[in-house]
Amino acid sequence: MKGNAKLIETLNSLLSAELTAINQYMVHSEMCANWGYEKLHKQFEKWAIDEMKHAEKLIGRILFLEGTPTVSVLGKMSIGADVPRQLAGDHSLETGAIKTYNAAIKQAGDVSDFATREILEHILQDEDRHIDGIEELQDQIGQMTLPIFLSIQVDG
Repeated sequence: MKGNAKLIETLNSLLSAELTAINQYMVHSEMCANWGYEKLHKQFEKWAIDEMKHAEKLIGRILFLEGTPTVSVLGKMSIGADVPRQLAGDHSLETGAIKTYNAAIKQAGDVSDFATREILEHILQDEDRHIDGIEELQDQIGQMTLPIFLSIQVDG
């Protein structure tokens, strides 16, 4: 089925953002593993896997719409040198994702591609959960102090 060219372009832009998020989360995950923060390592890894699933859905939809997935373009990553900076960079990434997914959902509806809109709505729900999780961790750091927070991240 030939899809709307502008919407396919938007889907490729979303794909680029997902591929960027995968890489950022994986680097943060491995940094936390290296520091011995096993719980954070697993959390970042889970978010990376979620983003991989999003990328897979976007690639599938782009192909269905007879477009060509662009997988060679990444956005700017924000790799944090410590856990608070990692979370700040990830928060910024998710905030941007939520904004662009909302715009893409509107665009899909405007061109009457309701199946694409539904796919994007499901991904948006995951992104909402990601930002909620990030904010929860940031709140814990604020309430517990960073040293106490990090001390409970050691056990896996």
